[in-house]
Amino acid sequence: MSGATPRGRRIAGLYFSGVELRDLLVAWLALGVAFTFFFVGGTAGFDRLLAAGVVLPLLVGLLTAGVAFLLHEIAHKVVAVHYDQVAEFRADTSMLFLAVMSSLLGFIFAAPGAVHHRGRLTKREHGHIALAGPVVNLLLTLVFLPALLVGPVVGSQVITLIGSRGIAINVFLAAFNLIPYGPLDGKTVIGWSKPVWAAIFVPSVLLAVGLVIVGGLGFGGPF
Repeated sequence: MSGATPRGRRIAGLYFSGVELRDLLVAWLALGVAFTFFFVGGTAGFDRLLAAGVVLPLLVGLLTAGVAFLLHEIAHKVVAVHYDQVAEFRADTSMLFLAVMSSLLGFIFAAPGAVHHRGRLTKREHGHIALAGPVVNLLLTLVFLPALLVGPVVGSQVITLIGSRGIAINVFLAAFNLIPYGPLDGKTVIGWSKPVWAAIFVPSVLLAVGLVIVGGLGFGGPF
């Protein structure tokens, strides 16, 4: 007998099946755990994780990496449904397991799953669906920016950490997914429009290099 799954629900006018809701929840939790381990340096940082009480670092992981990946996938679904597609997210449990295991070693490889859709689409519509995820990630950097600015003012290291990691993860996720290779969004976008791809990819890479790699944004903090 198969395990029970949650009932389907309509959220903000968008229908999510029970299986889809379960998969989104599993992916969100797994990525939150994976990035919690990753940000303390894997097993080498367990003492810092335990000293912080585990719950707070996990909450930061869920609110930053978890939300970034979750809304990235939901954005694909929203645009696909807009084009009259039957679209649902499916988690890739083996890749989620790999994400958690790699994070224990101090690095991370995260590919939580994908939105699968069916129906006739033009190349332009395929491009719009693919582009939606990275664009949402770039917009999310603006959502996390107030936390980065307000945190130091109110003297909250945790709020500052949520802001910096939220921005760093979303910028990196946008840039990485726009690489025109394999199953990544960039291959579909560039196949539709090279100018649009370049207009989004180049700023994403510059932000990722400037803020994350050079500036070290997102990697500081107590845990």
